Amino acid sequence: MLDVIRPCDPGLMEAVVHLKLTGQWSDTFSPQDRSAVKIFLLFFFFFLVAVSQDSQRTFSFFSFQIGFEEMLSRVWESQPRVIKFSRRHQRGSSANSLRRQKRDWVIPPINVPENSRGPFPHMLVRIRSDQDKDVGIRYSITGAGADQPPSGIYNIDPISGNMFVTQPLDREERASFHLRAHAVDMNGNQVENPIDLYIYVIDMNDNRPEFQNQVYNGSVAEGSKPGSSVMQVTATDSDDSTTANGMVRYRILSQTPHSPIPNMFTINSETGDIVTVAAGLDREKVSQYTIIVQATDMEGNLNFGLSNTATALISITDINDNPPELTVRTFSGEVPENKVNVVVTNLTVVDRDQPHSPNWNAVYRIVSGDPSGHFTIRTNPITNEGMLTVVKPVDFEMNRAFMLTVVVSNQAHLASGIQSSLQSTAGVTISVQDVNEPPVFPVNPKTIRFEEGVPAGTTLTVFAAQDPDHFIHQIVRYSKLSDPANWLKINRTNGQITTMALLDRESMYVKNNMYEATFLAYDNGSPQASGTGTLQIYLIDVNDNAPVLIPKEAQICERARPNSRINITASDADAEPNVGPFVFELPSFPASIRRNWTISRLSGDYAQLRLRIPYLEAGVYVIPVIVSDSGNPPLSNRSMIRIKVCPCDNNGDCSATGAVAAAGLGTGAIIAILICIIILLSMVLLFVVWMKRREKERQAKPLLIDPEDDVRDNILKYDEEGGGEEDQDYDLSQLQQPESLDHIISKPTGVRRVDERPVIAESQYPVRPSMPHPGDIGDFINDGLRAADNDPTAPPYDSLLVFDYEGSGSTAGSVSSLNSTSSGDQDYDYLNDWGPRFKKLADLYGGGEDD
Repeated sequence: MLDVIRPCDPGLMEAVVHLKLTGQWSDTFSPQDRSAVKIFLLFFFFFLVAVSQDSQRTFSFFSFQIGFEEMLSRVWESQPRVIKFSRRHQRGSSANSLRRQKRDWVIPPINVPENSRGPFPHMLVRIRSDQDKDVGIRYSITGAGADQPPSGIYNIDPISGNMFVTQPLDREERASFHLRAHAVDMNGNQVENPIDLYIYVIDMNDNRPEFQNQVYNGSVAEGSKPGSSVMQVTATDSDDSTTANGMVRYRILSQTPHSPIPNMFTINSETGDIVTVAAGLDREKVSQYTIIVQATDMEGNLNFGLSNTATALISITDINDNPPELTVRTFSGEVPENKVNVVVTNLTVVDRDQPHSPNWNAVYRIVSGDPSGHFTIRTNPITNEGMLTVVKPVDFEMNRAFMLTVVVSNQAHLASGIQSSLQSTAGVTISVQDVNEPPVFPVNPKTIRFEEGVPAGTTLTVFAAQDPDHFIHQIVRYSKLSDPANWLKINRTNGQITTMALLDRESMYVKNNMYEATFLAYDNGSPQASGTGTLQIYLIDVNDNAPVLIPKEAQICERARPNSRINITASDADAEPNVGPFVFELPSFPASIRRNWTISRLSGDYAQLRLRIPYLEAGVYVIPVIVSDSGNPPLSNRSMIRIKVCPCDNNGDCSATGAVAAAGLGTGAIIAILICIIILLSMVLLFVVWMKRREKERQAKPLLIDPEDDVRDNILKYDEEGGGEEDQDYDLSQLQQPESLDHIISKPTGVRRVDERPVIAESQYPVRPSMPHPGDIGDFINDGLRAADNDPTAPPYDSLLVFDYEGSGSTAGSVSSLNSTSSGDQDYDYLNDWGPRFKKLADLYGGGEDD
């Protein structure tokens, strides 16, 4: 059984609401009472409508309705409503115990106003089971808002069944909740079927209308008729759109500027469409309007609705309602003759339409005064001025002045209904300035025809120029500008052309029988002017070139065969008809030519040369052939063809030996060549053997060689480079400073090294210290120097001395300071007794015969 208790003020309304909402309507009132209550409620509703239609009331029906809803919400909050679980149907009852089961109630939704100020938690309803008197009941709720996200909004007291809302609700965030109420005993067993609870959040007007944009941009053409669409603005309200809270209405608050009237535009209050109200939009006067638009909810009720504003910028687009106008009626200018692309004058124009648009761009035309098309008018894209330009040269001698008529219009067509001239007209006066013009050749290029071979000194033509300046008497002179073959000369005064050399059609400077030369004509004006002319000489061919035989060399088999032929032809530098057909013939002398060879004609330009005899010895033969052209008279030429006669294989090709034989080399010559090659190879081999032997001798020589050989001039070859283990076994002790010289002195004769003293009577010299102390390095060097100076048997070259100490702070000083400490004269005569190897030293240091 479900009961809902709704609190209200004392009286009938409390009973009606309480009983209707708790489900006890049928239990409290009889059918007659219920009818009376219904009639009362009906009259009460009509009373509210009548009140809402009274114009003297400050509250509308909707505002009263809202007050009524608020009143109901307050009544709702005063006392909780009880919701009971529906009764379960009894099972297993006998027919006698059957009783009428009461129909279950449909649980009405629970309405909760949004943005409630509390206090919280606030009790909404009470959930109750009929069995709570018999057993202990525990109540719970489940669903979104209770134990599911967003959780914690609703909770229930498990013992009393009181259901609470814990915080203010926002309908724009969530408009409804679906919960389920449960009843279980102390053991957790379900004692009632779950019931569904639907909670609806009652909308309040808590959101202002929001425009999609703060600034809207629209446009309308100037001169538009009233009712023309301009743009649309749109605002949205987050409140319930099915109620007045979300119903938005629009209106225009202001217009800037107010020209021509303050209310040029209106707006549809429901759709937000802005349209024109009156005519008179003129871009040249007002190019943009600023409109402030207001959007208000509550269907536009300014007393209770919430409002917001946006800005609408309306641009007035241009139409071509202002034709261009030339600033003056007459323009003037001047231009020098024979000049092109020169601006004569600028035509200025004014146009009040949108700059740099088709409605503003000017188009100029010349309607009269220029039948030959000397002038044109180009539009300056920046200034819109017309630039009157010369495109075809004007001649002072032909026209000294021009009178032009020009018109100007727009690039776009003029808008319909504009009461104005479609174009503006002006006159232009142009004066032509006379300038010194260059002389002009009447015919340029000039072509003449002559036969080639014209001798020097022949007059060809007179190539004269004319001065266009008829009003000024000037003298014209001529000179040659270009003459590739240097064949021509021109008379400086009258322009007569004369040859200086023979004209040859076959010259490299003649192209397609045409020879060109360029001449210069200049006057004596100020400044001087000159013009050029081209003379073309067409050279007619004469038969002045004899034909030449082709080819110059050929090859043929020594035995006459059917395919052993030589095709010959001829070339001629002349042209038709002084070329072919050619005539080929063999000369009558020497007689062996015609005896061994014959020529047969193939066509007008070709013939065949072949052997007349069955066999001809291999070799090279020079055959003369007489070739004649078809000129009148014909020219002949005795040409030589070099023919190699060689033995051929079965295919008619020369063999290798045949080619050699054909080259003119006999057997003796071939043998001589082979002998020369063998001799050359033998000489090379002997030279290599000699070089090897000499190299071995050099390596076998001792360090001290014959006196006539200079040791310093010899090249010592070191052709062995170590790298293996066998190269590592060196006696390094030989490179170290010996501790004493006894082991050297005690060696027998012939066993010493080449850098040791000879085994003769030796003088005594101080013994050198074995291991110098690092601090006595200077004394060590000085002692060694003195020992070397006092040793008359020391070799004449430097021996290997090992100085194995390197350090700083030596007291020896610079090596350059070392000198011999011997003060007396040394007797080197004993060097003569050492043999021929020391003869040079004896001569240098001893008192020998060479002193």
